[in-house]
Amino acid sequence: MTVHAAFSGSIPEYYERYLVPVLFDPYAADLVARVAVRTPLRVLELACGTGVVTRRLRAALPDGATIVATDLSPAMLALAAKAGPSGVIWQRADAQALPFDDASFDVIACQFGLMFLPDKVAGFREARRVLAPGGQLLVNVWDSPAANPYAIEMVGALERLFPANPPRFVEIVHGYCDTAQIAADTRAAGWSSVAFDRVAIRGHARSAADFATGFANGSPIRQLLADRATDPDAFVRELTPRLAALAGDAPFTPALAAIVISAIR
Repeated sequence: MTVHAAFSGSIPEYYERYLVPVLFDPYAADLVARVAVRTPLRVLELACGTGVVTRRLRAALPDGATIVATDLSPAMLALAAKAGPSGVIWQRADAQALPFDDASFDVIACQFGLMFLPDKVAGFREARRVLAPGGQLLVNVWDSPAANPYAIEMVGALERLFPANPPRFVEIVHGYCDTAQIAADTRAAGWSSVAFDRVAIRGHARSAADFATGFANGSPIRQLLADRATDPDAFVRELTPRLAALAGDAPFTPALAAIVISAIR
């Protein structure tokens, strides 16, 4: 499944409604605070999704700052542009082959998109190419399933529904958290040094059922269920009670952990 196909149809709307508030907005606030201290003039956002980081960037940066927000999925980009602030340039782009000149930006921000790149070294190399000397790369990725226990419950739900061939989406999302591997990939892409900061928070969803609904209908799990002729509600029913036992039924307050990757050009 390609990235743009995985985030198509009605998936962006469910993603924005059910997953952004609990998972992505808190980490967007953290990432943008790191960008804002540099008062950059030219910002490139990769994998902008439905625009949660973009909205915060526009609010935090001066009017003179240029923000170019990109994503590979036309559906995600369309929703982001429709609901997003004015003064943002929206553009479809592949982070592994960016359509920008060398040294075009002062800061590159990417929230929870790096894990999906088939060639992560190419992504790091392209980011370095389009950054001006002294520019900063700021990326966050999800930490391991052990640090995000809801992910373990999701893996278990998929394995119970499909014991012979469970979808491996969760392993992809939480599978790029080995800092030694990330550091090696940045070195292979030409970066001389990289820093890591682990950020743990407590998410807040209206209910465990809402959270399960978000993944069943607002993530690539939706298509993986369709490929197996399974109604998303079956996944919600399987997952919800286990999430409730983990972090409450209503509200649902899961422990979350991510890793911020920072490098200077």
